Amino acid sequence: MSEILYDVQDGVANITLNRPQARNAITFGMYEEIARLCGEIRLGGEIKAVIIKGAGDKAFAAGTSMDQFRSFTKPQHSIDYEETMDDVLQRIEQCEVPTIAALTGACTGGGAAIAAACDLRVCDERLKFGFPIARTLGNCLSIGNLNRMSAILGTARVREIIFTSRLIEADEANKLGLVSEVLPDAESCRKRALELASLMANHAPLTLRATKEALRRLRTQGPDADGTDLVVECYMSEDFKEGIEAFLGKRKPDWKGR
Repeated sequence: MSEILYDVQDGVANITLNRPQARNAITFGMYEEIARLCGEIRLGGEIKAVIIKGAGDKAFAAGTSMDQFRSFTKPQHSIDYEETMDDVLQRIEQCEVPTIAALTGACTGGGAAIAAACDLRVCDERLKFGFPIARTLGNCLSIGNLNRMSAILGTARVREIIFTSRLIEADEANKLGLVSEVLPDAESCRKRALELASLMANHAPLTLRATKEALRRLRTQGPDADGTDLVVECYMSEDFKEGIEAFLGKRKPDWKGR
């Protein structure tokens, strides 16, 4: 049985974490496959948006599969793991099309990190989100991971949930802006993720990519980050010309992603 399921329908790619018997705990191979899939998507191609979800109804992903850590005997093992995680999360974050995480049930550890790297997150009412590592594994998050989480939740909240090892539930997640919507169950959560993906698949792809990349640069480089290349790419694009003509001609634009 494949641990990652992948299909593309009507311009939307579905990446499914497929270990429901283990609450979709993520193996190293699964991380690599997610990074590969997100890294291969190119603007202007068949894929217009990506949904990442977990198989079954119990969990999006209950962290990294813990048995893999038994082989960590040297300092380099831990460094290599966190560097790999940072690369995986950056591949998701820099995917050239919008990404949506459909969070059903437990979303902890590596699962929470993947969700935070997506552009949008929706959840069902059973959401349990966090990093309970202070009472379970005793490891830590990389600075890159903490930076990303702090941009979403704020530094004080990140410190509080890690220090207490408590999990954020659906209503709080919605109030904090961690998720944009709370749905009643897993089926409606996945349906809403598809609706959002289909909506964005019909929007100007260069606008969406420029926005997500500019926000990433602001987070990692600060307020002096340069986005001149993004401005030029959008304004000098065929899509911008098409947008002007479509608007003036009172018709729907035909976006090409170039």
